[in-house]
Amino acid sequence: MNTIWSNYIQNIGTLYSSRTLRFSDKYEENYKRAFCIDKKQKFLEIGCGPGVLTQALTRWYPDAEIIGIDRDTAFIEFASQQAPHIKFIEADATALPFADQSFDVTISHTVQEHIEPSKFFKEQLRVLKPDGVCIVLSARRSICITANCIAEQSDFEKEIWNRVEQSCQNTNQKYQVGQYFLSESELPSVMEQYGFRQVSTSYLTINLTPDNPENTKEKAYAMINAQYQTSMDAIDSISYITPDIVSKEEISKMKEQLKLKYKKRIELYDSNQKQWDTHIPLTMILRGIK
Repeated sequence: MNTIWSNYIQNIGTLYSSRTLRFSDKYEENYKRAFCIDKKQKFLEIGCGPGVLTQALTRWYPDAEIIGIDRDTAFIEFASQQAPHIKFIEADATALPFADQSFDVTISHTVQEHIEPSKFFKEQLRVLKPDGVCIVLSARRSICITANCIAEQSDFEKEIWNRVEQSCQNTNQKYQVGQYFLSESELPSVMEQYGFRQVSTSYLTINLTPDNPENTKEKAYAMINAQYQTSMDAIDSISYITPDIVSKEEISKMKEQLKLKYKKRIELYDSNQKQWDTHIPLTMILRGIK
C-alpha cells in the first residue's frame, strides 16, 4: 500500500477541493479548445489523484472511454468511491500496465515536474496510438493574496512552522517533489526531444476571488473553504513529516486557531466587508502528437 503522496505531500482534501474549482464545467470550453481532441477517444489520465479531472473528462467527453491511474493507494480508493462508473487503477507512470498503442489520448495535471522527463514522455509515447495526442497540464506561477485575518500569524504559529520548515524541505527532496520542473520554453522543447511533433502551448487562468460579484455565495464559500482545507491538511501533514517535533496538543491548537481565522473570513464575506483575497492559478497546457 503506497500512501506517500497523500500523507506527506498533498492530502486528498487539498487536491479534491482545489481541483474541483479548477476543473469546474464553467471552464469546459476553455479546456476543450486547448485539448483539441475528438470526442470518441480512449483516454488515460496519468497521476489522477482523487479523480477530479477524470470526472470532468467523462462529463466533457461522454462518448469517450477514460481510465485514471495513480501510484497512491488512497487516491485510487477515494476516486473509485467518488466515481464508481470510472475505471481507476493503482499504477506507476514510469511503467504503465498497458500494451503498446492502447490509447488515443494521454493527459496529466501537475505530474511532469515530479518524474524524470525521459521516463515520463517515452512511456506515454509507447502507449499512444499513431497520431495519438499527449496533453500535459503544468502549474505555473500564480497570484496568491491572502486575507489579513488569515495571513496574520501568532507567535505560537510562527514558532511551529519555523520548527518544521527544514523537515518539510527534506521530505520534498526525498520524494523528488518538483525536482524535474521545466521552464515555459524548456518543456515544449523536451516534449519534442522525446518524440512528439506539432507541439503547441496555451495558457489558462482561473480567477478564484470570493469577493468577485460574479460569484454566487455558494461558489465564494467553496473558494474560501478550499483554502481552509489546504491549510488544515498542511497542519495534518506535520504529524507524518515531523512526528517527534510537534506534539498532538500543539497540532490541535494550530487547528483551532486556523478554524477561528476562516470563521472570521466567512463572517467578513457575509457582512459584505470585501477583502479581495484571491488565488489565480496559471496553467500551461501542452499538446503534442505521436
